[in-house]
Amino acid sequence: MGLLDGKRILVTGVLTADSLAFGAAKLAEEEGAEILLTGFGRGLSITKRTACRLPVEPDVLELDASSPTDAEAVAKELARRWGSLDGFVHAIGFAPESCLGGDILRADWPDVATALQVNAFSLKLLANAFLPLLEKAPGGAAIVGLDFDATVAWPAYDWMGVAKAAFESLTRYLARDLGRRGIRVNLVAAGPVRTMAAKSIPGFSTFEDVWDGRAPLGWDVHDPSAVSKAVVALLSDWFPKTTGEILHVDGGFHSTGA
Repeated sequence: MGLLDGKRILVTGVLTADSLAFGAAKLAEEEGAEILLTGFGRGLSITKRTACRLPVEPDVLELDASSPTDAEAVAKELARRWGSLDGFVHAIGFAPESCLGGDILRADWPDVATALQVNAFSLKLLANAFLPLLEKAPGGAAIVGLDFDATVAWPAYDWMGVAKAAFESLTRYLARDLGRRGIRVNLVAAGPVRTMAAKSIPGFSTFEDVWDGRAPLGWDVHDPSAVSKAVVALLSDWFPKTTGEILHVDGGFHSTGA
């Protein structure tokens, strides 16, 4: 018997097979869930190819996380197929080039607004669009987002870090307002994993160089399995009274000083 037997889960943000979202989707299937993926724009065809590598190939729905129209269309398709939704994984991230690189003063508001919209506001957009389906989930539903600890300033992360701070704050407010509807909202703050998204961040190697040595449990930037397990656990019924939480899966790096 799997942790997610009988559950229906939407997973966003799957691009290549090295993405954190792919690992979560794969383990969710192995634990008994029926899943659907989303993709967008030029990445949609990549997501469809990657879906073939999952144990059970899921359909891929088009979703621009900044588009209310797309969100409503996906909600209608989920209602048609499933009638309810046990949970979804928010693994969406993007920032224009000017928002990264080590100079917080460089980006202008239009680029900053894009980073905030895609990385933070999209969580509210999807939660709102899927709310009627989440409320119908037997035993309650779960929203799980993938995060990178926003309590400190990281090299080169700049406005993406600010957007993640907004993401974390929004999670607490959504947990407050959705808890009465039986919906849990939590984040997994992952250590650095060498994904396509991570490689696009200038200075990512800085994280790689120090993380394993500082993390009490050690850390392997090539191994996303611990993150996948945390996501699946939070989607399951094993955390029925946990919401508004940021679960660090980083080898303990966040808890140590220099």
